[in-house]
Amino acid sequence: MAAVTAVTTDTQEAEAQAAHEAAFDAAVAAEERIEPRDWMPDAYRASLVRQIAQHAHSEIIGMQPEANWITRAPTLRRKAILMAKVQDEAGHGLYLYSAAETLGTSRDELLDKLHAGRQKYSSIFNYPTLTWADVGAIGWLVDGAAITNQVPLCRCSYGPYARAMVRICKEESFHQRQGYESLLALSKGTPEQHAMAQDAVDRWWWPSLMMFGPPDGESAHSAQSMAWKIKRHSNDELRQRFVDICVPQAQALGLTLPDPDLRWNEERGHYDFGPIDWTEFWDVLKGNGPCNEQRLDRRRQAHEEGAWVREAAAAYAAKHGEARA
Repeated sequence: MAAVTAVTTDTQEAEAQAAHEAAFDAAVAAEERIEPRDWMPDAYRASLVRQIAQHAHSEIIGMQPEANWITRAPTLRRKAILMAKVQDEAGHGLYLYSAAETLGTSRDELLDKLHAGRQKYSSIFNYPTLTWADVGAIGWLVDGAAITNQVPLCRCSYGPYARAMVRICKEESFHQRQGYESLLALSKGTPEQHAMAQDAVDRWWWPSLMMFGPPDGESAHSAQSMAWKIKRHSNDELRQRFVDICVPQAQALGLTLPDPDLRWNEERGHYDFGPIDWTEFWDVLKGNGPCNEQRLDRRRQAHEEGAWVREAAAAYAAKHGEARA
């Protein structure tokens, strides 16, 4: 009798699992949002945690290259703009960590993995900011690439992530315009300022193209993420869209993109561009970029120095929780 009961239970569990999977697939196909209390495949949950964590880490680490220039901004106006932008990036990280928490993964766990080097952030933030023009180039190119990549995420199949992206994209749009305006001022300034703007674009162009991830044929997660409608476009599609947007903007800026193969292809209706150095991309991703060690060391230091703030906040919350009880 026990054996019969076990077989019956296994059959019921298999049927329930199949029903859950069918309901999940139907919801995704119908463009319905998956919410935290809904059933979801373990692999879907894991894929979301990986992507959201990488995105959140990128926002937090991404504060460093530009914060380096807050005290050296050329005017009070530029300083105020840059401070507001860096503050926005911190907020973006918090939105995203909160979205990850709805999947059952704590913020502390994600940060521990980042600090231990077991989770990644965008390779772009491992490059140095050598001049003030780099702040403009990051705004125009890096934030521009982020918008290209992130606007489709506002239609992500997972509700909390999609909703977080709506506000993030609005603020990133401001950052991109700020960077463009800053580069325009430099480009139209003195010959030295124009040269500084051109140098920054020369250094940030190719890493910005790498931001979209490896070619589709070498991307381990893109196909499944698109099937689940976490992502809406492939890496190569988004990269091409970004190039097509940037070429006329560069012309308006009076700056040259550092690619001799860049030209309009009438047959494709897109700009052709030269080969990307994927060896550099993988090397930076493995931790061998110009600033990998510096970025993580600074992040760990900030986390340790901020321990008293987290402890005080926890004590305050516990005290008021007891009072309400």
